[in-house]
Amino acid sequence: MTPDEYCQDKAAQSGSSFYYAFLFLPPERRKAITALYAFCREVDDVVDETLESSVARMKLVWWRDQVNALYHSPKDVTHPVMKALAPHIPVYDLKITELLAVIDGMEMDLEEVRYQTWEDLKRYCWHVASVVGILSAKIFGQTTPATSDYATKLGLAFQLTNIIRDVGDDARRGRIYLPLEDLERFQVRPNEILDAQHSDRFEALMQFQTQRAYQLYKEAAEALPEADRRSQRPGLLMAAIYFALLEEIAADRWEVLDKRTSLTPIRKFWLAWKTWVTGGKSLLRRLKQCA
Repeated sequence: MTPDEYCQDKAAQSGSSFYYAFLFLPPERRKAITALYAFCREVDDVVDETLESSVARMKLVWWRDQVNALYHSPKDVTHPVMKALAPHIPVYDLKITELLAVIDGMEMDLEEVRYQTWEDLKRYCWHVASVVGILSAKIFGQTTPATSDYATKLGLAFQLTNIIRDVGDDARRGRIYLPLEDLERFQVRPNEILDAQHSDRFEALMQFQTQRAYQLYKEAAEALPEADRRSQRPGLLMAAIYFALLEEIAADRWEVLDKRTSLTPIRKFWLAWKTWVTGGKSLLRRLKQCA
């Protein structure tokens, strides 16, 4: 199996919405974004699948060494993901600080199980999502610096959507990503979430988080420069899928404590295809009006 085949297999197995965005890209850009996604998956799996935090930290140190080798000593790169990513680093100006920032975000999951404020949570979301959006935007064909602001906002929107969807799954791991200041505002005790206790207060809390996510989608849509709207269609494909997921969760009254809402592969593909052929025009209009 070649490095590119390894990354392709990793992306296909994930079932992620990101995979659908890759399908419409030219071959070289598709290889680059697939390698980037596989890197993110690998370091995320370190935290999710390693029981001992000390072992996870050691594995993340190893990944830091692989990133440093990628830029400073390519002959020392051993992992197929890094080998697949290597030729795309200079082509798309992928910076070492950006890849290391992703690992920083994964390491935060070993240190933090609660976030006091939205600003605290935003810092985490930047590391695990916004910086990935910034890297992706460059691979998609960014031509103006302003597109990075769009990518940052969209990454925040995606990650908050994930947090809303995964409240129950995270609680079963002892984690609550929702800001504690918001729990206090809506009088929801952390133990209620950990014990999967659905209530009107919990619904009000989740409605507040959903509105916050809608606002981020709106800000992202407004920040996308017209000059890059066409090149950034892959990101808009993902936005169509994530936004539809968020709407479905809200329509289901935030039944996220004991189940995980998801869209079918057919629906994801339909949303992606429709957004691609229309250039995302109708989606952008809708996002700008959603908050």
